[in-house]
Amino acid sequence: MPRPKKCRKVCHFPGTLEFVPAYVRPQGLPVVLTVDEYEAVRLIDKEGLSQEQCAARMGVGRTTVQQIYAAAREKLARFLVDGLPLRVEGGDFTLCGGGEKGCSGCFKRRYYEKYAKSKGEHIMRIAVTYEDGQIFQHFGHTRQFKVYDAEEGKITSSQIVDAGGSGHGALAGVLSALGADVLICGGIGGGAQAALEAAGIRLYGGVSGGADEAAAALLSGALRYDPQAGCSHHGEHGHGEGCGSHGCGGEHHQGGECGHGCGGERR
Repeated sequence: MPRPKKCRKVCHFPGTLEFVPAYVRPQGLPVVLTVDEYEAVRLIDKEGLSQEQCAARMGVGRTTVQQIYAAAREKLARFLVDGLPLRVEGGDFTLCGGGEKGCSGCFKRRYYEKYAKSKGEHIMRIAVTYEDGQIFQHFGHTRQFKVYDAEEGKITSSQIVDAGGSGHGALAGVLSALGADVLICGGIGGGAQAALEAAGIRLYGGVSGGADEAAAALLSGALRYDPQAGCSHHGEHGHGEGCGSHGCGGEHHQGGECGHGCGGERR
């Protein structure tokens, strides 16, 4: 019986999920780079880590990283040489929340440590993109989240968290480190939606108005939102469908493990 695949830890969910050659009409099916393959390329080629260091970051063995990296490089070569479209989606991964072993140098660690709270089974953490009391309308450029803890349908505490305007993938990582269960926002692109899905964070997009009122409306079941909400500030960010759905980036359960049995614990 073959050994089950070990989940690969991904710290940075890709901010762009689709690339299409300019000026030439692509011939052939898109090349699909999995999220864990993307992470190996990011760590080795962009961050300059050795394969051993990359393996430690991703929580797998060096031989596994060699296989992931070789597969990624072959796909990138076909994308470049053959002029094919490239999509980033799927794979066997779990999104880092800043609290995992080996995350001491991760930017999410400070959020995890500073804002960690003992979250009981019935406590929900709601994050809202925030500016001057209102829901900020462009997720990728939000500089603050207002974070609410709620129990038995009532808000028990709230605080404003500096998000830094780090971009779609990084902001989803911040929310994961904060232990958010829900995000309320205005416009949001496909890449960010995929990152939130991978982190197990429920999305309520297309919402405007006061942040406090929106959080209260969510708890009362009266929140009006748009399930098809997108980002109106620029073009499509890529197709997020299926990202993480075939591996360990799937559903997370409160106080338990990720839906694929990979130990992706949520606080």
